[in-house]
Amino acid sequence: MVRLSLSLFLAGAVTTAAFAPSSQPRAAVQTSINAAAIETPPSPLTAWGETIQDIKKAQAEFKKQPLPEFAPEISSADVGIASDDKDAQLKYFEDNALEIKKKMELHGAVVFRNFDLMKEQEGFQKFYNAIGMKVCQDPLQSVAARPTADGKKDSPVYEAVNKESRKNFFIGMHNEFVGTRAPRAAAFVCFKAAETGGEFIVADGRRMFRDLEADVVEELYNRNIRYSVMELPFFGWVDSVPEPIQEPVKAGVRGLVSAAINAKVDFDVEMLWGEGGYDNKRMLQARAPSQPPIVLHPVTGEPTWFCNVHSHSSKLRKERESLYGAERFEDGASQINKSDMFYGDDGDITEKALKNMDETTYKNARYVKMSEGDVVLLDNYKCMHGRNVFDGTRKHAVAWFGGFEGEEEVKEMVAEEMSKLGSNKMPFFGK
Repeated sequence: MVRLSLSLFLAGAVTTAAFAPSSQPRAAVQTSINAAAIETPPSPLTAWGETIQDIKKAQAEFKKQPLPEFAPEISSADVGIASDDKDAQLKYFEDNALEIKKKMELHGAVVFRNFDLMKEQEGFQKFYNAIGMKVCQDPLQSVAARPTADGKKDSPVYEAVNKESRKNFFIGMHNEFVGTRAPRAAAFVCFKAAETGGEFIVADGRRMFRDLEADVVEELYNRNIRYSVMELPFFGWVDSVPEPIQEPVKAGVRGLVSAAINAKVDFDVEMLWGEGGYDNKRMLQARAPSQPPIVLHPVTGEPTWFCNVHSHSSKLRKERESLYGAERFEDGASQINKSDMFYGDDGDITEKALKNMDETTYKNARYVKMSEGDVVLLDNYKCMHGRNVFDGTRKHAVAWFGGFEGEEEVKEMVAEEMSKLGSNKMPFFGK
């Protein structure tokens, strides 16, 4: 989710996923990562693609195009392998690497069931190495460190949101990106399923783009969108400062806080004064640069929804609280760890637009109840992900990928499959 944490403000750390990236297009930005000291390469820069000149017309054309099935499943039984034959499973993945990556690109995601190979981290890593995925750092690495699944520093497998304190927090649908960086793909694995709930949720970004109301798409794309990534509710004392010097004090505080935060991240953050916040006190809100909510896929050129409104909108989160209970803002770090979403010009998103985006997200979402060893391999640009509330102990993890071997060959394979579907005249495909 698009949030900065208290530790970032105080010590340069960040604890949650998917910050709003920089405005499009943008040159590479230097980060504080010492990449030479870490074997795993950093997450790649976000690929925005070219601007779509007439988004309403583009959507109308896209509605005419058939789309392949979303997130098909492959079980060990489907391919004639026993669920406990790890050697045969590894060989299957090695022999079918291109076909698997084609399915990921064509369908947006692939769900693997009943493969004992992936029940433990070592086998999970063998799986994604066998199919030629190029592992990269967690995108949060540019500003913080997400815990690794095995607790080892620089491990390429990261802990998912499994904490008991977050079990009643429904993680809304989002693409993974932080600042200027977004992994191309990801593999989510279940090492232990929650006793109740905890389903992994996926949604097809292409169908999101297709199904949204045309007027909503047009206004969002033409105005862009912008995220609030943090609120600092520590400035009620400013109101007690003598009025003649309030504005200079506010300007000075705003400048100091802005400089401190921007020194820690690889994208520009603007601090804006607001009223209300926690206990109706004055607060500073950090907003990231504007971005387009729809991008062209970096391999296939298809338009796809790349917008985290479902997880970041404070209004949509509050609506979910009526179902799952309130978020647990119990300490300083969690109190400021709040996000919101606006139009790119800082205007409030309309109720109509939020309602349409929320309904369209759920329409295209699929709940995947994962068992030990199950894996969801997904394209981060075509597929959003989230997590249902849960009870019990949940142990899921994720590996991020900057790309994969054989991309050009896979691109040709996907183009051929799309042609069979009747999409050979798709105006965006293969650009």
